[in-house]
Amino acid sequence: MLLYITLGLLVHFVFFASIFDIYFTSPLVHGMTPQFTPLPPPAKRLMLFVADGLRADKLYELDEDGNSRAPFVRNIIMNEGSWGISHTRVPTESRPGHVAMIAGFYEDVSAVAKGWKENPVEFDSLLNETRYTWSWGSPDILAMFAKGDLRSHIFTESYDASSEDFGAHDVTKLDTWVFDHVKEFFHAARNNQSLFSKVNEDKIVFFLHLLGIDTNGHAHRPSSREYSDNIKLVDKELKEIESTVKDFYGNDGKTAFIFTADHGMTDWGSHGAGHPLETCTPFIAWGAGIRLPQKVSAQKFDDSYLQEWKLENWKRQDINQADVAPLMAALIGVPFPLNSVGIIPVDMLNTSDLFKAESMFTNAVQILEQFKVKMTQKKEATLSFLFTPFKSLSDTKQANILRKARYYIKQKKYDEAVSLCRQLIHLALRGLAYYHTYDRFFLAFNVVLGFVGWTSYASLLIIKSHCNLMRGVSTEAKNPSRLLPCAFGAVGVSVTFFLLIQACPWTYYVYCLLPLPIWYAVLREIPVIQGFVTLLSTFPPRRFLGYLLLFILGVEVLVLSFFYRYMLTAGLVALAAWPFITALWTRAKSISLSWIFFCLLLAVFPLMPVVGRKPDIFLVVGAGLLVLLLSLFVVTSVIKRKDSFINEELVLHLLQMLSVMFSMCVVYGTHHSLLKKQGLPLLNQIVSWTILASSFVMPLLSPPVLFDRLFSILVSSMSTYLLLSTGYEALFPLVLSCLMFVWIHMEQETLQHSVVSCKQKVSTIQFACNTDAAQCRDLCLDDIRRAFFLVFFLVTAFFGTGNIASVNSFDPSSVYCFLTVFSPFKMGALIMWKILIPFVLVMCAFEAVQVTTQLSSKSLFLMVINISDIMALHFFFLIKDYGSWLDIGTRQHQ
Repeated sequence: MLLYITLGLLVHFVFFASIFDIYFTSPLVHGMTPQFTPLPPPAKRLMLFVADGLRADKLYELDEDGNSRAPFVRNIIMNEGSWGISHTRVPTESRPGHVAMIAGFYEDVSAVAKGWKENPVEFDSLLNETRYTWSWGSPDILAMFAKGDLRSHIFTESYDASSEDFGAHDVTKLDTWVFDHVKEFFHAARNNQSLFSKVNEDKIVFFLHLLGIDTNGHAHRPSSREYSDNIKLVDKELKEIESTVKDFYGNDGKTAFIFTADHGMTDWGSHGAGHPLETCTPFIAWGAGIRLPQKVSAQKFDDSYLQEWKLENWKRQDINQADVAPLMAALIGVPFPLNSVGIIPVDMLNTSDLFKAESMFTNAVQILEQFKVKMTQKKEATLSFLFTPFKSLSDTKQANILRKARYYIKQKKYDEAVSLCRQLIHLALRGLAYYHTYDRFFLAFNVVLGFVGWTSYASLLIIKSHCNLMRGVSTEAKNPSRLLPCAFGAVGVSVTFFLLIQACPWTYYVYCLLPLPIWYAVLREIPVIQGFVTLLSTFPPRRFLGYLLLFILGVEVLVLSFFYRYMLTAGLVALAAWPFITALWTRAKSISLSWIFFCLLLAVFPLMPVVGRKPDIFLVVGAGLLVLLLSLFVVTSVIKRKDSFINEELVLHLLQMLSVMFSMCVVYGTHHSLLKKQGLPLLNQIVSWTILASSFVMPLLSPPVLFDRLFSILVSSMSTYLLLSTGYEALFPLVLSCLMFVWIHMEQETLQHSVVSCKQKVSTIQFACNTDAAQCRDLCLDDIRRAFFLVFFLVTAFFGTGNIASVNSFDPSSVYCFLTVFSPFKMGALIMWKILIPFVLVMCAFEAVQVTTQLSSKSLFLMVINISDIMALHFFFLIKDYGSWLDIGTRQHQ
């Protein structure tokens, strides 16, 4: 058994790790030559304002009185600069957004796996290329651009992380702190000769990160007065900062200003996915080198924003978020970030046509450099006769386009040169993607080959050891032919030599060689395979095809439920019909009715909006009252069952009921305290952490009788779940647990009326007694259904109240009973435990099913693993290496 588990863990670990190696490797390459525009830049310095979490519509639209929330910004749009929408890419999170703006590339998913607070991969950024950079704002953002500053030219000033408090009375202080420190900085520079000389150099950047809007959006929603007031504050301070800077530099006209956001926010105060409210951020540029407003009579866009914002007569110029980096580099004359994939928006520049053409030419050469390095790396690691180059951009074509673009510039055909360079950029970007995914098919084929082999081997183990289908069939194995190990050994040597001469990474050896011992183990079981096929041939074809189609349909429903939550509703409705197609309806009508009722009740949850969109604290309190009512019923039954009125079991039940009551009071009290902007009361925080800690201990003190232990786990889990709930999801574990209790009874009834004898009643079974291996029965077809039910209920626990694969589904307010100061790891751990509670309830119930049905845990484990592995193979081919965390690996449309 230990050998099987070890082998299974190894195969699954390799399969999981291969996903990152195949789909999520870093796209960055190193070894390029820095490229910069060879002409004098229009600006000596640049001020970058990033309003974290600012939606484009909330900045640009007029309020109900027809007034702008940001009159200064609107004046810039109409009289001084260029404006538009910066289209961000998903995931719409702070870190990827800032990397795209300042480094010019879209960070890959592997960055998240390696940490949020440091650079997971070494990359160049605009700030690295400046002479000096001064930055103010959140420590989470500033630190990642200052790391590795060997020249000591990036200066950061951050407030304490404890200031990021969602429950604070006024979170606009985060932005006020930044603006005040910037003003103090310029005041101090007048009296400090060393600092004065530095800030009067060229190629410098001032970076202001403004977190208040994002914090207010999470805490109060973007439609709140707090969010709007924060926008007004930022607009007012922008005007003052501009005035301060112009006065300091004597209105020399050499300062460029850019105001934008890293991401937007949904109406319910979250971000991470690809809704337009999250991906559309404002972009306003003005000052040195920026084109003045252009009046137009008509503009064509796919949206109706211009009419809604009353800006249809001012030319809107949309950009991609990565385009901000090359634009800033061109404005102050520093090299473009080496890994930038942005395209400079030359139409925004107020410079000569020669400068625009040279900037675009530099942009093209900089991206082409990445393509050349990527191609060279792949060519050197591949045998010459196996290497397939990117045919759309050969060496000859590269040289011709560059030569022709340079000729156009010399002939002063600047528009033609810009157009040609843009064409070269698009080809180079396609080529980068081509070489980045060059080995994907080869690696995926080997990984799938090994995983299919493991699934086949696990199935053979079930048939051979735990299934009575093999009885009566001769499975006396002949001594394996010596030809088989020799053949596999020869293949292994050949594969190793092939990988060795290509200098492949060590992981390639694992992916290519692991399938060999697995398939060798499978082929050694040829007699078992033959016997199983022989027995299958005795099955009526219609019956066999019917079972096969039913199994395939069930697996496909599970797979589709990851994309469309309503498929769980369809599955639960189908499960509700189970008693009607068996004898259960006539033999156990009351239990069957309970099964149908709770199946249909649970089927409602996947149709509800994702958790967090409509908070309702009264539903949380209502769920607590239902738990108390259920506990009261159990306590009454305990009193009737026990001889003594006061006993340990009764005391434990009362303590757990008291814990649920405290949870309700804390949830209600915290909600009202935060509404009054009085923060999280310390007493509530202490009680919350105490309840969380006690929920792990109390179930261990309950009697080992099956139902008593399960009910104790439910009540303890619910006391914590209530503290982590904001709305209807508080009812979900309760309904799910009721269905689990009924399921245990249903399986017991099924077993009692089958050919398998059942000696114990459910009410007398104890968890403490280990099922003897000798008592375990052989498998039957019903056991496949039981394993499928487990997987289905686990998926239901996963998606029942939202999509936990999506950052967009997380609501920070769900942890406000425990803490309100931003702490990603503590908040993440609490949310993860909230996610795991329904899983724990399902697994405990299934352990009860396994005990009551005398099912072998080994065979059960292998069946569940096989069903999960079939699903995993589906998802392996559906993985996407772009998009939100929700899109990555799934394609759900919310």
